[in-house]
Amino acid sequence: MKKMHNCTSLQYSNHLSASAKCKVQSAKCKVMEGRRFRRQRARTHTLLPLRSTSLSNTISCWYCDLKISRFNEPLYHFGHKYARYLRVWFSVGVGFGLSLLFGVTMILIWESVATLCLSNGSDKIGDIFSSLLFGVESSVFGFTMSITDVAYLIVSTVISVAVHEFGHAAAAASEGIQLEYIAIFLAVLFPGALVALNYEVLQARPRSTALRIYCAGIWHNAVLCAACGLALLLLPVILSPFYIHGDGLMVLSISGSSPVSGYLSPGDIVLSLDGSKIHNAQDWIELTTYLEKRSLASLESKVMNGYITINRRTYCVPSVLVEKSEMVLLMSNRSTCPDEHFAFVSVPCFDSSAHSSGEDAYVIQRIDNNGYCLHSADIVKLKNCGSLWTTSDNRSSCICSMSELCLSPVQMPGVVWVEIQYKSPYSHRCMKLAKNLTAVESSASGEYCQNTFLYVGDVISMAHSVKMTSFQPRFTSLFGAYLPDMLEKIFACTFQVSVALALLNSLPVYGLDGEAIVEASSFYVTVLSPGSRRLLLRTFLFGGSVVSCFVFLRIFLIKFW
Repeated sequence: MKKMHNCTSLQYSNHLSASAKCKVQSAKCKVMEGRRFRRQRARTHTLLPLRSTSLSNTISCWYCDLKISRFNEPLYHFGHKYARYLRVWFSVGVGFGLSLLFGVTMILIWESVATLCLSNGSDKIGDIFSSLLFGVESSVFGFTMSITDVAYLIVSTVISVAVHEFGHAAAAASEGIQLEYIAIFLAVLFPGALVALNYEVLQARPRSTALRIYCAGIWHNAVLCAACGLALLLLPVILSPFYIHGDGLMVLSISGSSPVSGYLSPGDIVLSLDGSKIHNAQDWIELTTYLEKRSLASLESKVMNGYITINRRTYCVPSVLVEKSEMVLLMSNRSTCPDEHFAFVSVPCFDSSAHSSGEDAYVIQRIDNNGYCLHSADIVKLKNCGSLWTTSDNRSSCICSMSELCLSPVQMPGVVWVEIQYKSPYSHRCMKLAKNLTAVESSASGEYCQNTFLYVGDVISMAHSVKMTSFQPRFTSLFGAYLPDMLEKIFACTFQVSVALALLNSLPVYGLDGEAIVEASSFYVTVLSPGSRRLLLRTFLFGGSVVSCFVFLRIFLIKFW
């Protein structure tokens, strides 16, 4: 009887175990059905759905997405394996995310108050904010971008968004929350991505868990910015075995409409600009800007006093060429010379009283001075007088012959005379010369490949018409010169897009990470009742959305119109 009782008890226990298993399985089925029902109900919220596939992707006239679930398990295993370290990592991100949210909110308040004329001096803060958000180049939002610029922008956007969403997924996995899917969507004309989680499970976790997950995307964008900045800083060191950096600029491409297309070609290396050595692309832009400003400042200061300002450059011009030229009457640095012709005036080869060490140009106080219209291409090939600034009164100090006149160009608005020194190591002549020379002589062969030409015109447009890089390949490979430029642009563009993405998701507006961060943080305000807290949250988000739209509109109107 005892054995039968034990057997009966065992059978009854197995029966209960099977019944319990069925109940658990039934409960799981109900949960899965509930999830499927919630997903189906969510899909019915799309406006005018056009088509629905078996993959549960959503397509409508204003919204479409692509849901991906193949990365769920790898991301979950990664987060579960390194959960201890990831929680510390994302806890630091909470501090950064809340600080950035507070800073962006203060900027929005400052900008809105300044717009209402209640505060002054907000232009600087607005410029910094718009530069970080939209970048320093307004052409990004215009129609002047090339195909390569669009490609760089797309690649950097994909990298920034992927890093942002990986932060959310890794933070959720470290908290033991399984991903449902990763979605890539297009809302109206704006692309984006999101990580779908089980919201009920997330609500059951502590509020600190939600904050770590919501702030993870912003935190990863900030880390990506730091990584891109460090990569740009260390790129010359990383590429030093294969490239020379800081020893001139290599021409990568030059437009056919460029005013220096007849002088420079891809592979040439620009060494100096008007006697100042060029080390990198920043020096090239800054020096051309400086020369333009110096020319305008010198011109304005002299014209206001009735002076005629001429350049320091002087040329020995044959008298026959001067006699054939057209005479022109100069009035306050204005002339009527035809295109590609410039006004020149005769200057002595010796005149110590005409020079002042603090002047950038030679000044003649003769308003009714007759000049000569000469073609610049014919003049720049001639030799310099060489002793315009001599302190000697001896005529023999001038290298011009008796049949030549020492002429100097009159400085005109928007026209700068710049001497550009370059070398052509990839030209046929230089490569043939380097091949025939010995190893000792080849180091000096670069001097034979150097050339100099004089550019006359607008230096700012000239500088932007040439695409250059600060890296020169150590080996004879013109194609290899494009790799550093590509890396620099990818790192720089990714840095800019990642900054913009972090700032956008820090805004206290609906539909972005800022809304979730503010909502999760509001539960720590225990002094208010739940109803008052919800009212404060809605007011804050509504006000933030309105102010953000207003500030964005103001920045667009000021910056790009």
